[in-house]
Amino acid sequence: MVPSLPEIHVLGAGPTGALTAFALAHHGQRVVLHDPLTASELQARSRAYAITHSSRRLLSNLGLWDDLREALVPFRDLDLRDAATNAQVMFGLDDLATANRNQDGIGWILDHRPLMQLLLARLEASSSVNLHLAAPCPEPGDGALIVAADGPRSPTREAWGIRYWGIRYRQGCLTAKVVLRGLPHDRACELFRPEGPFAVLPLGQGTFQVVWSAPWRRCQERSTLPRSAFLDQLAAVLPPGMEPDRLLDHPRAFPQQWLLAHSFHRGRGVLIGEAAHRCHPVGGQGLNLCWRDVEGLIRAVQRGGSATSIAQNYAKGRWLDVLQVGLATDLLVRLFSNRQPLLLPLRRMALHLLKRFSGLRRLSLRAMSDGPMQLWRALPN
Repeated sequence: MVPSLPEIHVLGAGPTGALTAFALAHHGQRVVLHDPLTASELQARSRAYAITHSSRRLLSNLGLWDDLREALVPFRDLDLRDAATNAQVMFGLDDLATANRNQDGIGWILDHRPLMQLLLARLEASSSVNLHLAAPCPEPGDGALIVAADGPRSPTREAWGIRYWGIRYRQGCLTAKVVLRGLPHDRACELFRPEGPFAVLPLGQGTFQVVWSAPWRRCQERSTLPRSAFLDQLAAVLPPGMEPDRLLDHPRAFPQQWLLAHSFHRGRGVLIGEAAHRCHPVGGQGLNLCWRDVEGLIRAVQRGGSATSIAQNYAKGRWLDVLQVGLATDLLVRLFSNRQPLLLPLRRMALHLLKRFSGLRRLSLRAMSDGPMQLWRALPN
């Protein structure tokens, strides 16, 4: 049995911070969780997340997966298209790694609200977690590990003096929930367009979330359009056969950025989730990458040692996975979100090879579903 640290302070109670606090408590640690927002404000965000098999295993190991079943919407097909070359590739359950095929989907779409409701309820019920929401946070005691999960503009990262590499994409991202016709209820679609990737994610009962990348100013303009005008513009970019019927929320635009902290730790503190890194949302890797940070932190804590040595071990273990995902998503965006005619043959060939060879589909889906670090390792059944 690895001795517990005196205390672990988690700063930030979003999806990553809340899951970090619960996972640490689940493994016998005493946790203090702080966020400047109230529980209601933490649950109020209107968006959905793509959940991959790496996250499914983590949630299952923590006893959360079954409680989220009703909120999880599986997709059993992934339709990948390139608008510039008219190339199309369909991924199915047979393209999953063998250990993942006994599940009911390539991935799942999970709405923010039920996720946060469950996490906050579990945290409130835990005797190992001291919640401080919308209240001052007590100072960490000597020997406490400090976990900064306070987002891409992390004030903790700034206070610790950790600098970062960053690229602001010319693209922004617009998300909206809509009712669509013409797309099966269990199919997700990723369309590469010259202005940026465009994803359609199933939310159940004919409802979908669109994740629409485009130049930032265009995203801002679309987010302020009247509902009818927004649906008209959406209909013009949807693949043939798909038509929008109704807009269910207010479209939200936010800028896109690639971010990588120079270091994931400082002294007895660690950066986790988007406080440490951020990538383009193409492929739905963002939250799953953040939750693999949670797994990495748990492994480092279980190895034992002082807060400083745990922070160092965590940072060493996470660097390569984060770097590979960041570079892969950046390459996808640069290759497929442009109008360069010289790149069209390369794009057409890449999708043709994916369509023709099942081994390449399995390899690429394995990287997306389980993370690049698991490509050459046996997956747990």
